[in-house]
Amino acid sequence: MKKIYILIITLSLGINAAFAQSSLVKKADKYYHRLQYVKAAQTYEKVVANGNADDHVYQNLADAYYQIFDTKNAEKYYGILAAQSDDPEVYYRYAQMLKANGKYKESVPWMTKFAQMRPADHRAIKFRENPDYLPKILERGKDKFVVNELPNINTEYADFDAKPLGQKLYFVSARDTKNKEYGWDEQPYLDIYQADYVDGVVSNIEKLPGDVNTKYHDGTFCFSPDGKTMYFTRDNYHDDKYKTDSTGISRLKLFSATKVNDEWVNVKELPFNNDNYSVGHPAVSPDGKKLYFSSDMPGGMGQSDLYVVDIKGDNQFGEPVNLGPNINSEGRENFPFISKKGDLYFSSDGHLGLGGLDVYACKNVDGKFSRPRNLGVPLNSGKDDFAIYIDDDTKDGFISSNRTAVRVGDDNIYTIKNIKPVCDVLISTTVVDAKTGKALAQASVTLTDKEGNPIKTKLTDDEGHADFLIECNQDVMVEARAEEYENNKEKVAATDDEEVQVKVALSPIEKIITVKELDINPIYFDFDKWNIRRDAAFELDKVVEAMNKYPELKIHIVSHTDSRGPADYNQKLSEKRAKATMEYIVSKGIDASRLSAEGKGESEPAVKCTRCTKEQHQLNRRSEFLIVKETEEVIENK
Repeated sequence: MKKIYILIITLSLGINAAFAQSSLVKKADKYYHRLQYVKAAQTYEKVVANGNADDHVYQNLADAYYQIFDTKNAEKYYGILAAQSDDPEVYYRYAQMLKANGKYKESVPWMTKFAQMRPADHRAIKFRENPDYLPKILERGKDKFVVNELPNINTEYADFDAKPLGQKLYFVSARDTKNKEYGWDEQPYLDIYQADYVDGVVSNIEKLPGDVNTKYHDGTFCFSPDGKTMYFTRDNYHDDKYKTDSTGISRLKLFSATKVNDEWVNVKELPFNNDNYSVGHPAVSPDGKKLYFSSDMPGGMGQSDLYVVDIKGDNQFGEPVNLGPNINSEGRENFPFISKKGDLYFSSDGHLGLGGLDVYACKNVDGKFSRPRNLGVPLNSGKDDFAIYIDDDTKDGFISSNRTAVRVGDDNIYTIKNIKPVCDVLISTTVVDAKTGKALAQASVTLTDKEGNPIKTKLTDDEGHADFLIECNQDVMVEARAEEYENNKEKVAATDDEEVQVKVALSPIEKIITVKELDINPIYFDFDKWNIRRDAAFELDKVVEAMNKYPELKIHIVSHTDSRGPADYNQKLSEKRAKATMEYIVSKGIDASRLSAEGKGESEPAVKCTRCTKEQHQLNRRSEFLIVKETEEVIENK
């Protein structure tokens, strides 16, 4: 049922195919464009059964099931589309539904195809940076959280967004069958409820007293730190007027109410609402000075983004500010929550996850949010997991999920026991000149995982510092680069210490190069391969830096193989290695006219041996670098 909040804050995939003309398709289209997805899916299924389905029908049918999170049917029809479509968004949603149904390995090729077709998409970039992320998420939270369904509160209808205040527990529910049904999922319209909540026991459930609930959707919500103000989401209905945009859709808006004699009254619409886009999912900062929310307003990154706005009092607010690409993606970011420590939690289907909406956490570091972290299983599942609440003092809280749903829109409320705190390590890096010890400002520092995949890159400040916040117990590398210096890197062993100090010393490039010779190590290749390995790229970058510093410098590349295989085959292989080495340097901006390359096959081994060991073979599979004088005389780099 929370799909109303994912919007309507969500738009279906664009359809360019011509509309089928049958009356049944027209009827289904009518339901679809009215966001009546249950009826739309039922009607499109009749078209499929009659054998008259085309791409338009399959697209809308897949999207309809996607919107009501019928993952099995959505997977079925996205699979049909993916087999004959070149739409990368179809590939993405198909991968999402495969993951939601536990088919993690099957999802990888479709995410790969999506990433190839949308290389600049943030979702694709994150996947390319960490293609093997799924096992990590599946293991991450197993020893940190216990998740159980909250007794005495859930019904056969949607129940979600639980938040305590004093001795009360507040939540959103569609349980009132006297309410009109909402066409999206054919559940009753939502209301906000309250219940007594003492020692973990829920009792005396009733609708929120006062003026907040209406005959349309009301909720989600949050409270000001003093508990006297509620901010809440509502359909575009106020003062007995129900408004829609130009397409006939009622967008979401944010309202406030104040508590007077145990009733919530004085409902006011917030001034940055708009009839043409949705604003919802409020969350207040611990000091009560900022309001976070989700919106599909123009200018965002994706289907819905997270924003923050200053609270100035007396229903006055500043200008909403997008939280930016570190938080937002081309997907849906919704349901923000700010803990007492100021950490941000939210749900998204645009970051690396398990299929539906997953919950992510961002540490508050000096007023800025760190990179989002998927909190893993069991907090997250393959289904929609959202509307988290965490008490930083008790480490307990609530989460909503449809992981055990037996019908469309069946969300339930779960308790969270944080049995082991989420652990972070501050990697405090200082970059210095290896000769003088002087701090290097504006040096580029990259944090990578143990496989060399980049996690984050920063520039050092005036004191040579760059800090990274990462999850505990991870092996990482810190690599630093600076103009006129040799690159260097340091390994950081896995730890659960709060802070680790890392110093990276860079040697001036003059220590590498003289007028007549270039002190660069050979680069090495895997057996029968000519691609540039990660360790080889590190050495080649030294060549690039030297050639940038000395524009007159020319380099001759000589590549070799080991003695295995026929001599003519090895000659061709060495030429491929020479070409690959040269192409890498050219790709970094060096003019090809300053480079030459040749392959010498197995004719000049670095190690002469009859029965070579693996190590000796490796030493022979190499590219070496020779400096060329202006007379074109080659001087070996001894």
